[in-house]
Amino acid sequence: MRPEPSKTAPLEITVLVSVGRHPLTGRGRRADQDARGVELARALPAPEVRLLHAGALDGGSEAALRGYLGMGFDALTLLEQPEGADVLPALADALSEASPQLVITGERAEQGEGSGLLPYLLAEWLGWPVVNGLAEVEDVQDGVATLLQALPRGQRRRLKVRLPAIVTVDGAAPAPRQSAYGPARRGTLEAVPGPVSLDGDWESWQVQPARKRPKRLKIVKAASARDRFKAAAAKAEGGGGQVLTDVTPEQGAEAILKLLKEEGVLR
Repeated sequence: MRPEPSKTAPLEITVLVSVGRHPLTGRGRRADQDARGVELARALPAPEVRLLHAGALDGGSEAALRGYLGMGFDALTLLEQPEGADVLPALADALSEASPQLVITGERAEQGEGSGLLPYLLAEWLGWPVVNGLAEVEDVQDGVATLLQALPRGQRRRLKVRLPAIVTVDGAAPAPRQSAYGPARRGTLEAVPGPVSLDGDWESWQVQPARKRPKRLKIVKAASARDRFKAAAAKAEGGGGQVLTDVTPEQGAEAILKLLKEEGVLR
């Protein structure tokens, strides 16, 4: 069993970073939640912060990873993995060897699978507790971290978790600082070997750009649960509606198609 961190020992933190994707241009960039995790780690008193990324290194990913170096770091550890590899074993081995006291990561990737399961699979692999929706790390003392978890509607919940632990960062965490060009170029991407596990399921997937979701009908905008219940239970007022009885399937389909076009769902 590893010893608990003392009050005077520096807090060892590993931040898992990934390559994000700009929502408009689609270009690679530092992922927003991962950058917030880096900012949160830098705000802690006297920590030893290590940046870790598992993936392929090319022109697009290098520019994005150097965006993290521009936040004030000299090096970033890169576990080189081919496209389509399962990065879980490589990350688990690296974290087991480095033995950080706290691992910070975003809730989900901005490209690729983006399932949000990686932190939970890592926690299961390592046998560590996991806390999601982190907004702030308030204190770390005697091997116990006091965390502030973000809840819906702006609420917060204070939790205590024994280290080592994995936490995922919420959008309510502090916004990341801008990346400085000079430190980003001077920083080093330290490639280290790691186990490669190919994902057989990924090879059979068909990847294509996501399409805009269909327009929803009758969106109820209410400030409270009471207002939403009243809107759902309210009796429909008379209007341009039409009740169809004793019609053929073709007539019913034509009426539905006409309604969808009028609502802007189909064009």
